[in-house]
Amino acid sequence: MLLNRILLLALLSVSIDCISQDAWKITAVNPDPRNYYGITVANGMIGIVSAPEPFKVKDVVLAGAYDLYGRGRVSNFIRSFNLLNMRLEIDGRSLGAADATGMKQELDMKKAAFTTSFDYGDKATITYTYYSLRHLPYTVLMDVSITAKKDISLGCASVMEAPDALKEVQNYYNEIDRPHVVISLLTSSAKSPTGKLLMCASNTFLFSEKHGEEPRVIHEMWDNNMHLMKFAKKLKAGNTYQFSIAGSSITSAHHDDPLNEAERATIFAKLEGRDRLIQFHTKAWEYLWSSDITIEGDPQAQQDVHSMLYHLYSFTREGTALSPSPMGLSGLGYNGHVFWDTELWMYPAILVLHPELAKSMIEYRYQRLEAAKRNAFSKGYKGAMYPWESAETGVEETPVWALSGPFEHHITACVGIAAWNYYCVTQDKDWLREKGWPILSATADFWASRVERNGPGKFDIKNVVAADEWAENVDNNAFTNAAARANLRFATEAAKILGITANSDWMNVAANIPILKFPDGVTKEHAAYNGEGIKQADVNLLSYPLKEVTDPKAILKDLQYYETRVPNEGTPAMTQAVFTTLYARLGEGEKAYHWFRDAYIPNLNPPFRVIAETKGGTNPYFATGAGGIVQSVLMGFGGLEITPQGIIQVKSVLPPHWKSLTIKGVGPGKKTFAVSK
Repeated sequence: MLLNRILLLALLSVSIDCISQDAWKITAVNPDPRNYYGITVANGMIGIVSAPEPFKVKDVVLAGAYDLYGRGRVSNFIRSFNLLNMRLEIDGRSLGAADATGMKQELDMKKAAFTTSFDYGDKATITYTYYSLRHLPYTVLMDVSITAKKDISLGCASVMEAPDALKEVQNYYNEIDRPHVVISLLTSSAKSPTGKLLMCASNTFLFSEKHGEEPRVIHEMWDNNMHLMKFAKKLKAGNTYQFSIAGSSITSAHHDDPLNEAERATIFAKLEGRDRLIQFHTKAWEYLWSSDITIEGDPQAQQDVHSMLYHLYSFTREGTALSPSPMGLSGLGYNGHVFWDTELWMYPAILVLHPELAKSMIEYRYQRLEAAKRNAFSKGYKGAMYPWESAETGVEETPVWALSGPFEHHITACVGIAAWNYYCVTQDKDWLREKGWPILSATADFWASRVERNGPGKFDIKNVVAADEWAENVDNNAFTNAAARANLRFATEAAKILGITANSDWMNVAANIPILKFPDGVTKEHAAYNGEGIKQADVNLLSYPLKEVTDPKAILKDLQYYETRVPNEGTPAMTQAVFTTLYARLGEGEKAYHWFRDAYIPNLNPPFRVIAETKGGTNPYFATGAGGIVQSVLMGFGGLEITPQGIIQVKSVLPPHWKSLTIKGVGPGKKTFAVSK
């Protein structure tokens, strides 16, 4: 009862803080710094996490930047230079949280823009918006506007600060003087904790021509970890002064010459100018939103689903070999490592709506195939064994105290299935031959060597950590076995499409891997399972996404058994999304909607309804959960299905009060699918 009351109070707090159910804008008025969970603006490379204090940014996270330090002797995401923190003085007073009245913060998801506005007494109204520019992977922009209520003097400073973990910080200031422009560059570089990476950032002011001559910029060195550049300006009552800060951050993991490249990228942004930067950024997001989900009849669900899509789009990027971690670019959660969270939970939703983004995610696995082969060799297996936690190199990055590292083998099947699904959606045979087949054949070879051949129908897979991670070192786990069977079948199908002779043993192995049952026909989670509570979906994944259990009566039987075995706290958000999908496909819209809400409403944190991993949790943003929930809308309520012939639509139902669901921009053909009452 106490937990329920806590959850209810949390939900009331969230609903009060989030004053609008606008489909595209999430707004907070006077956010409470003591109960504030930032929201992220990201472009698939740089993530900027909001803070409640004026002109502050909580975190800057750069995808692909890892070093060996901190938790578990494995690689970690590294905080990047905080290149958008700023200081504003009015009449000599440096403004802080206590000086901001009527503060309003708003995320415009359509434009991927985060705006803060507030008043400073009777002297000024201040607004600033920052962007992680979608068209420029390493570049961000802050746009500042100050309207004077009376004559005031401004002091504006851009502050470059190095996170504590970095070492050997070097600060630079340079002015490039041209007849038509002066470019002031505030630049810093530092070594990552072990010295592995050189991390660099640079920024500059962008002044508006409408304000006349550019102000003089002065550089100040405060200490080894922080320096700034500043300018002063007098502003008459009723007038507005506008300027911007453009900055770039890059490391030696991304470029051979990151120090000079950071400055080049910043100069590029300066000479493009504020208007063109925002124009191209907005255009890039218009394209992303050409694939969208429209819900009629539930404004709050519409806003929430847009938020989930927004985060999934923000955490991925076309043309890379990067893949998102469970927390995306919202912070350092899970060390920035890549798990099955990508392939099973985030990837299918992105694949259906933007195959070009999904291509980057599967490219990440293709480029680490050789590391997966070495991992299999070291454990005495053939083929490729993908690590449970992966980072830059593709070696196993799970801390040694976690048994999931050496034993949670279903990740290998998840990668193989993801490769097959990319072909199914795109029908790209060239890609299948060049990259899909190497993944599929190597992962199939792994399973053929992984099984223990104990007689017909007894090709056991023993000693694994189940998809339900509370089940450690068990035999014949339902999801592991079914995923291995799917991996072997898909590899065989891929060979047929490509005109390659498949290993005949693959289908022999697939046919003999057991799926265990209780006497009453309910699928048994593993050989020793006896009705214990489960951490997350396992058996029910055999109905979706695996299609191993297809009979509606069997699907319902498994659902009714396992939905009562998920505790009401401490478990991740994905499980209920699977229940949602299955109930929607079974025609039970009310039950589907119950699980849809239960998947994320208790996990929301103020003031922007950001999703935590667990009910009452405080580690947002949980992109894994968002991926599962978006799948429940696409594949559950929307009835979309990935097949070898492409994306089709199967029968499903909507929640009772939803009037219609429209999914546009699906697959390479950008098709539209709809469900209505």
